[in-house]
Amino acid sequence: MDIISVISEELKIRQSQTEAAVKLLDEGNTIPFIARYRKEVTGSLDDEQLRDLSERLTYLRNLEKRKDEVRAAIEALGKLTEEIENDLSAASTLAAVEDIYRPYKPKKKTRAGIAKEKGLEPLSEFIFAQSKDDPYAEAEKYISEEKGIASAEDAMNGALDIIAENISDDPEIRKILGGLYDRTAFIVSEKAKEDVGDSVYELYYEHREPAAKMAAHRILAIDRGEREGVLKVSVEVDADNMTATIRSRVVKNNSKNAALVEQAADDAYKRLIHPSIERRVRNDLTEKACAEAIKVFGKNLHQLLMQPPVKGCVTMGFDPAYRTGCKISVVAADGKVLDKTVVYPTPPHNKTAEASRRLTQLIKKYGVNVIAIGNGTASHESEVFVADMIRELDVPVSYMVVSEAGASVYSASKAGQEEFPDFDVTERSAVSIARRLQDPLAELVKIDPKAIGVGQYQHDMPPAQLSEALGGVVEDCVNTVGVDVNTASAALLSYIAGINAGIAKNIIAYREENGGFRERKELLKVSKLGKKTYEQCAGFLRVPGGKEPLDNTAVHPESYAAARKLLELCGLTESDLAGKEAAAKISGRIKELGRAKVAEELGVGKETLADMEKELTKPGRDPRDELPKPMLRTDVVDINSLKEGMELKGTVRNITNFGAFVDIGVHQDGLVHISQLSDKYVADPMSVVKVGDIVNVKILGIDVKKKRISLTMKGLN
Repeated sequence: MDIISVISEELKIRQSQTEAAVKLLDEGNTIPFIARYRKEVTGSLDDEQLRDLSERLTYLRNLEKRKDEVRAAIEALGKLTEEIENDLSAASTLAAVEDIYRPYKPKKKTRAGIAKEKGLEPLSEFIFAQSKDDPYAEAEKYISEEKGIASAEDAMNGALDIIAENISDDPEIRKILGGLYDRTAFIVSEKAKEDVGDSVYELYYEHREPAAKMAAHRILAIDRGEREGVLKVSVEVDADNMTATIRSRVVKNNSKNAALVEQAADDAYKRLIHPSIERRVRNDLTEKACAEAIKVFGKNLHQLLMQPPVKGCVTMGFDPAYRTGCKISVVAADGKVLDKTVVYPTPPHNKTAEASRRLTQLIKKYGVNVIAIGNGTASHESEVFVADMIRELDVPVSYMVVSEAGASVYSASKAGQEEFPDFDVTERSAVSIARRLQDPLAELVKIDPKAIGVGQYQHDMPPAQLSEALGGVVEDCVNTVGVDVNTASAALLSYIAGINAGIAKNIIAYREENGGFRERKELLKVSKLGKKTYEQCAGFLRVPGGKEPLDNTAVHPESYAAARKLLELCGLTESDLAGKEAAAKISGRIKELGRAKVAEELGVGKETLADMEKELTKPGRDPRDELPKPMLRTDVVDINSLKEGMELKGTVRNITNFGAFVDIGVHQDGLVHISQLSDKYVADPMSVVKVGDIVNVKILGIDVKKKRISLTMKGLN
């Protein structure tokens, strides 16, 4: 198999791009580094393309390795033929390779295996040849008390078991039937038992749908319902068509032997082939659904992590609760905790006046600008309390309900304990909630991505596959933004290209011992951070206010000479970068001389020049600042005050295959079904909205009892 050609065709990129990317990956370069600093080499492949390429490269290399193993195993048995060799070479999936290997693979004890041990294989060959001779007379020759064959019928049954297994193991029959299943199979689900009652799986109590057309969320819902014992699921096909297809390939005439082969073929289908292909169809559907769900989760996570930070605000973190009280943390704009307390404005205490006085004191003492309220237990009551309180204040304060998914995971984690050893678990949660508003990326990297709460059936996903995919998303986000090497947490640093958890701790140890980094080159003094790691990570680590102004940009140290030459062309020095006139001069000069000529003079590609221009005109820039700011509120809406037809503004919190969940200021997010996202047909909700978007919605329906709100965006955005 020509792996380069296969990947190029699948990803619709040039072979030269694939070859270059594979070479860079094999040399140990990280995806963020390749995407950002090797654009000329790869033809500007982005992070997502490179991750898809890397994933397929690993799969196809494993496929070739498995082919070699199977080839060697069959050859060792002395059964490798030119036909098998050709089939192996043409196999494009691991499943196809295993189907080829099936007849030669050592089996557990089967009915056919027992029959072979009794010496009935020659009888099976006699019957399968389908001569006109009497099979029963032939079978009598195999009666043996010693071998446990008491009659001709026993011998016949054993021979037919061998034939059935041989038919089941035939790669060509498996291939033909597999294709028929893929095209024609239905997934059927029903109640597992009559007394199941009402549940979230009601839609699937009598459900029948073509397997080829099943949406990912329905596959995953049915799988979960089956695991929970609520649903019974099966694969339904035209069994007569399947058995007829098998017979057409194995039955040669209308002899007695042929009738026995037909009997064995039917047994092979019912007992061996259908259960096996049924499992394969279900597994394929689940794998496909998981892959799609992981992709949706990854996109949601990317959008969540890349939400603009609320900069320059002293923030009050409000972790709601009932009996144990609401935990409060006041966090400075730089993330430092200034104060903490506990108030009891919610039931059963209802000490609203006392809580209001205490929080008002803190707001005025520290100049709190915004309050971040967790969306968990007692969130609605807390939101009502906060809205009432800030209406009485004589200073402008707004609030935002923040997802607290995973906050308790962080609070109880080793990282949380190390960061705040003197805080209890709930106090750490309040800090995390405040920081999530201030800088979502910096705070959420401390939490296992699975716990962040923007996925779809994430707990049903293959853990390793999910962790790898989400880890890649976090890595891309962190490296896109870049981090301040002198303030970043170990969790944040560990996602920088080339840096692992151990090196991240060494960076923190170095800066604590030496009072911080003054330039990027100092990173080479960090224990276990060698030249290759420095090459990978340097461009993503910033040193604001250091010796070298370029160290506060995404310009890589390998391009410093070119950057200085560009500044010289524009009549500037590095010290001019902070000035307002520098940006206009740089852009103007490049336009005047022509981009191609400037790139040639600097000895860099046009892509690198474009990135360099962007960085030099906005040193220290944060790409998240260019996105819409989060919507802050000063008042609360109650679900009982909502009416059909009411128009509201909300924030997209989560996206699934079937629509988007929008926060409209009520404790329960409303659902905009995929059919209500736009006046035009929508195949993918993410083509219309993304997490963090501020959208206009209209209420279609309200079910207060079930706490469901149906929304539409048609004609409003």
